[in-house]
Formats: sequence, C-alpha cells, structure tokens
Amino acid sequence: MIQAVLFDLDGTMLDRERSIRLFIQGQYDRMEDYLRHADKEEFIEAFMKLDAGGYVWKDKVYQQLVNEFSIKSVSWQELLDDYISQFRHSCIPFPNLVSVLETLKNKRLKLGVITNGRYPFQLDTIKALGVERFFDLLLISEKEGIRKPDPAIFHRASKQLNVPLEKCLFVGDHPKKDIAAAGNTGMVTVWKKTTGDSAKEADYTIRHLEELLEIEVVNK
Repeated sequence: MIQAVLFDLDGTMLDRERSIRLFIQGQYDRMEDYLRHADKEEFIEAFMKLDAGGYVWKDKVYQQLVNEFSIKSVSWQELLDDYISQFRHSCIPFPNLVSVLETLKNKRLKLGVITNGRYPFQLDTIKALGVERFFDLLLISEKEGIRKPDPAIFHRASKQLNVPLEKCLFVGDHPKKDIAAAGNTGMVTVWKKTTGDSAKEADYTIRHLEELLEIEVVNK
C-alpha cells in the first residue's frame, strides 16, 4: 500500500514551457528600453533554445544572449537578477494540480517534492504555485548537496518521511533522472509524459495530473 507520493517540480507540477515563455516575454517588455535593438521574437526564441528545458542555469544563458545580440546597456547579471526576482510571478501550474494534491492529502498520504535546482529559487516557485502547504517534505538539490539521479536523495526522502522506499510513489517527467533513478531505489514510478521521450521503466504513465488518482495503488 502506497503511503507517500513524491513529485518532481519542473515539467511535472510546473508547466515550465508556458511559464518560462511568459516570463521572457515580460522581461523583454520590462527592459525594452535596453533591448529594443534586438527583435523581440528572436530574443525569446534564442532564450528558449539556450535554456534547454531548464537544464542550463541562466548565468550562461544570459551571457550568451548578451553576446549574441550585442547588448551593451544592460548586463547579463542584471538580466539574471531580474529572472531570479521575477520568475515567480510567471509560474503556471499544470491543470488540476491543487485539486489532485487536496485529494491525495485527504487520503492521508504523505506528500513530498524532490527537485533539482537552486535554493531558494525552487522554493519560491513552489510557493508561487500555491502548493507549499500540502507537502510534508521539500528536497531541493542545491540545499541538500545531492541531486537526481543520485539515489541518495530518494533514500533521504524515504528516511525523512519515515516511509519505506517500496511504499513511496514518485511522479516525474524525466525518463532517467526521475523515473529510472527513483525506480532503481525501489519506489513505484509514474511518468508524466510531456515529450516524445520514452520511459519504459515506469510502472505507470500519465499525461495529465488527474490521471494519478485513477492508478490502482493510489486508490487502495
């Protein structure tokens, strides 16, 4: 019987593609006086490409953008600072996130988050989604000193929740860092399919968060 459900953040609870696009559009508008010589759509698409789905930290992204578009009137550090302080205002959850978490909580399941990323940036994102109150555990890689796919971070979650690994269910979108890594520790895995990738190791596959509630092991 499952006793705990753990979630990845980006691409699982946070609709990162829509959120980051909304943010960079807003950033361009806020800083148009400094960026107007760069075509807005070209700037946005260059950012999205360099961002690589969030796997490249923004210091490198902005340094490249400043060079590529010959930006002189604002520094890459100022653009990065704006990202760190303002991204939280552009966070878009996947549909039904809150209702799914409420339902799981009402089942008396323990809930947690295991996410790679910077601290407190990822914590601010969780707060921006309005879901911090649901979680018994938040593990953010920079704060923990370990990151997925290191099995130690999954073991740490199990220990802190006081729930055996085999009674934990992990929901994530990355086939290797989420699904294979969690599965190798003995956790039950649910792949939230958002790309054309394949996660054959997953115990279950969903496309929408509400489908999580239909999984047999969650309903027992």
